[in-house]
Amino acid sequence: MMAPPSKAPKNPRMPETKRNGCSCNPAPSVGHDAFQIYTEGDPLFDAMLAAIAGARHRVWMETYIFADDEVGRRFAQALSERARAGVQVRLLVDALGSLFQFYRSLGPELEQSGVQVRHFHRWQWREPFRYNRRDHRKLLVVDNKEAFLGGFNIHRQSSRRYFGAARWRDTHVSFQGALARQAAGLFDAFWRGDRHHPPEEDAQASSVLVTNQTLSCRRRLACIYADSLGNARESICLETPYFVPDHHTQKVLCAAARRGVDVRLLVPRTSDVRLARWAANAVYARLLDAGAGIFEYLPRMLHAKVAVVDGKWATLGTANLDYRSLFQNYELNLVSRDPGLCRRLQAQFETDLTEASAVCATRWRQRRWVPRLAELLGWSVRRWL
Repeated sequence: MMAPPSKAPKNPRMPETKRNGCSCNPAPSVGHDAFQIYTEGDPLFDAMLAAIAGARHRVWMETYIFADDEVGRRFAQALSERARAGVQVRLLVDALGSLFQFYRSLGPELEQSGVQVRHFHRWQWREPFRYNRRDHRKLLVVDNKEAFLGGFNIHRQSSRRYFGAARWRDTHVSFQGALARQAAGLFDAFWRGDRHHPPEEDAQASSVLVTNQTLSCRRRLACIYADSLGNARESICLETPYFVPDHHTQKVLCAAARRGVDVRLLVPRTSDVRLARWAANAVYARLLDAGAGIFEYLPRMLHAKVAVVDGKWATLGTANLDYRSLFQNYELNLVSRDPGLCRRLQAQFETDLTEASAVCATRWRQRRWVPRLAELLGWSVRRWL
């Protein structure tokens, strides 16, 4: 179904976040950065592997899923080759995200070749609750000069070459220069155990990398999302695979829709986590009643995490709009007012909407008791999804 055209943004401004004495919004910035956007896994993986092959000093990589499949083995071979050539190669893999997919074969092989491998938050019976806090970041930094960040995991589900037409639809970005050096600093701090390292912010930069937890703010991404959405004047475009927003985010979105902002949400019709879909469905009625538009992406699993506000502010990265990403996991997002990046992300959102179906408010209110019961179940466990 073709989605309605978006409104043209007028005089957008960046929100300012001040909560409990912490300033959570990147400083005002000017200037343009060069970004490469990837929405297909194969071109992204080829570019990442080429960057790894050209590394001369260091390759630093962290990912939630590193699967023992065709894609994972390509990366394992590339990382091993660089390590044997004397390049410093560090790989941080989440223990839960890569459970049963990495440890038995790829991990030992990489370590034997000289790759420094760490598993984030392996299970320890003395600290059981730390297992619930995951490293959900997907970041590759090569020689402190080039970086890749986004939603793509290292697995065959993201590759048309290996998974076919049903491969996941995702979004990643690459960048160089000062922003890549900032990414290297964030990786190095995380590797050393500094989970709240503040990114270096340049007042003259149009883009900044944002973690969701710092010493001054334990919910930084949630603050930035709330203020950006709350200050929207013309349009809000959200693309997320797991839409389980907290009550404050729901309130901000509903308020924006009621004051005439064109609020559009794009989510997958088919999800790989059924409970998360049920929890998302529990929120639909409130948003639809407020006038927001909800669209379900039809062709395949949508895994992209992108937001564009008024066509002049955008964020993409690893954080979903759910409790786990905003309040529990470790995440990393790019926040930008770069005109070219915002324009391309907005255009991609409009393209994705041409392959989506709108959720009808009238029919949604008439759904039967069985899906309502499923929604109640999903919402009751929303903090654990």
